[in-house]
Amino acid sequence: MASTITTNSIHSPINASRLSSLYLSRNRISPGNVLFTTSSQSLLATKAKRFAFSPFPENRKSLVAKKLSFPGWTQQIGLTSSVVVNAAADAEGHAEPAKSFGERFPALVTGFFFFTWYFLNVIFNILNKKVYNYFPYPYFVSVVHLLVGVVYCLVSWGVGLPKRAPIDKELLALLTPVAFCHALGHVMSNVSFAAVAVSFTHTIKALEPFFSAAASQFVLGHQIPLSLWLSLAPVVIGVSMASLTELSFNWTGFVSAMISNIAFTYRSIYSKKAMTGMDSTNVYAYISIIALLVCIPPALLIEGPQLMQHGFGDAIAKVGLVKFLSDLFWIGMFYHLYNQVATNTLERVAPLTHAVGNVLKRVFVIGFSIVVFGNRISTQTGIGTAIAIAGVAIYSLIKASMEEQKRKADKTHAS
Repeated sequence: MASTITTNSIHSPINASRLSSLYLSRNRISPGNVLFTTSSQSLLATKAKRFAFSPFPENRKSLVAKKLSFPGWTQQIGLTSSVVVNAAADAEGHAEPAKSFGERFPALVTGFFFFTWYFLNVIFNILNKKVYNYFPYPYFVSVVHLLVGVVYCLVSWGVGLPKRAPIDKELLALLTPVAFCHALGHVMSNVSFAAVAVSFTHTIKALEPFFSAAASQFVLGHQIPLSLWLSLAPVVIGVSMASLTELSFNWTGFVSAMISNIAFTYRSIYSKKAMTGMDSTNVYAYISIIALLVCIPPALLIEGPQLMQHGFGDAIAKVGLVKFLSDLFWIGMFYHLYNQVATNTLERVAPLTHAVGNVLKRVFVIGFSIVVFGNRISTQTGIGTAIAIAGVAIYSLIKASMEEQKRKADKTHAS
């Protein structure tokens, strides 16, 4: 069947008695009308049962005025703006599909995502620190975290939830720097967790926005407004106050947390350069696989001999083989799940909500770790931590507001 564009009406040799319904879709037909012709008139006349186009999407409320005529007909069919698509749908007996729970209560679903994210993160931090109390090998534990996550991703790919996205050399080259920074930041965070209190490590990691702003200014060449720099002053002051009087302070924990901040900052920079059309679940899976390969060699070189001599034996003697293996499995599972849920949560919200969520997460982790482990903190450490968290909150709110304004400006300019 051939088609040509005309400027007046749609013509068809279809018998009027066989025309049961007619839907026009502006997504399928050009603004001009279409003339249909065929080399076999008898075939079309005898076999055509209906003349139908795809129906309008549900969000289309009306049709633009059109005039339709067919040879042998005594009248034209007029479609005007008063024709409502839902009425046509009802005439065909198609009821509007019921909304899902998430569509009816989006705020409730988003709140559940936030709760799950915080819950998984708190559980991970508590279990992780308990393992270090009898198995102080952060390089090996970091490998376990990633290994369990990679196995989880492979099983998910195997059952098609989600379907594995293909990867090529170009994408691999883009993701490798991201994965390297992810591996370095992850290992250094665990070295700090093993050396000092969880609350102190998270206080030091509150400096991450400062390193991010510095990298944006001096590495990427982006101009950082004075208001953002001023908002970071309380963060630096608060962390300094907390560090000076922290009872669990040692240089290994402090320096490791600082290196983690730098690594995660560069991870963010490389992530922006590696933006692809691949969904976040697949991207995180590939990053985890590459990061695992990066973490294995230093774990073997730095902790391998000690683990073989007495590391595994001491841990099994203290807690038993079953508990030791189950603890390693669950910290790896909670590590992967909290990162995955965090990604899914942050995809559902605006930048401002994202910023507030990250700050509240750190407050939750610090608070629960102090309660669970009974860590004693000085008054100055408590005040310094509160000042640092408040500074991070102010910085995050200002930055999120600026990003939202920029997004709206870009959208307005594009339209």
